Amino acid sequence: MHVTSKTSNVCSTKIDFDLIDGKVYNVTFTDGCNGNLKAIGKLVEGMDREKLIAMLKGNTCGSNFTSCADQLARAVEQATEA
Repeated sequence: MHVTSKTSNVCSTKIDFDLIDGKVYNVTFTDGCNGNLKAIGKLVEGMDREKLIAMLKGNTCGSNFTSCADQLARAVEQATEA
């Protein structure tokens, strides 16, 4: 299943990824810190959704209550609940 998620309160504006058999693939962020967000996509490639959520959910950026990584975890979590 392909998922597109609009982000909020972070520099990136959108996250796209594929969720196949409980694993996350092809993560791409639109806008934001290009190098860091490409790295996140590479690091989570093929990762089990539950592991990704446990590892990234709640991660913050500076004084912000969320981050691009947290937004990815939330999007994966919402996609699995749908």
